Amino acid sequence: MSIYQTKGRIFNIQRFSIHDGPGIRTIVFFKGCYMRCAWCCNPESQEYDIQTLTENGKEKTVGRDVTVEEILPELLSDEPYYRRSGGGITLSGGEILAQPEFARDLLHACKDNGLHTAVESTANAPWENVAAILPYLDLYLMDIKHMNSAKHKEYTRAGNELILENAQKIARSGTELIIRTPVVPTFNDTAEEIRAISRFAASLPGVKEHHLLPYHRLGQDKYAGLNRKYALKDIEPPTRERMEYLLSVAEESGLKCQIGG
Repeated sequence: MSIYQTKGRIFNIQRFSIHDGPGIRTIVFFKGCYMRCAWCCNPESQEYDIQTLTENGKEKTVGRDVTVEEILPELLSDEPYYRRSGGGITLSGGEILAQPEFARDLLHACKDNGLHTAVESTANAPWENVAAILPYLDLYLMDIKHMNSAKHKEYTRAGNELILENAQKIARSGTELIIRTPVVPTFNDTAEEIRAISRFAASLPGVKEHHLLPYHRLGQDKYAGLNRKYALKDIEPPTRERMEYLLSVAEESGLKCQIGG
């Protein structure tokens, strides 16, 4: 079967993004995830099933099945902007590796058409699923949320052993790898926790950057629209001063660090 006939399930395509890789980018959001992060701003991404979300009193269907061939024209339509800005395509989710064949073949098609490719992923998946996308990938934006597996599991419902193991393998593969950390109060917003993540990132061959992403509550209303409770409703986003302090802590590792992606 041609790579262009591979099917996948997505819930959004967002054009003109400037926060998910270099330049102007188009983001393809995959349905399905292996984890349940308490702060997730896209709860509609977590379930692979097609869902109904109530938004502003109106119901809408979340999720649709597409082939690579069907969505590629939309991704290619902004190619002049990618070229001028150094941008391209980013696959996000959910967890893109929960649909490994679709992720691989969509990246393959994008590379065949001369586009810069990136993914946002925790790499919490079998190594063969990760390895399959690397030949078609220019940049891996990888979340490392915590170094303590028990606390990681408490807030995400998954341990971190496979994530850390795959981070080392991705780094050794030579693929450009940037480590990103969502900074979430009560979860990982202490100097000790951020320092541990940044030191681990600095230990990875070829890794030069660590991005700190401040927690926000922009997706909170979606939980109500899905008849779910938002676990962190009483947690305030970190202040700018707090983020600047944690940035200075991360910079002790010698990496290029920044707030935001």
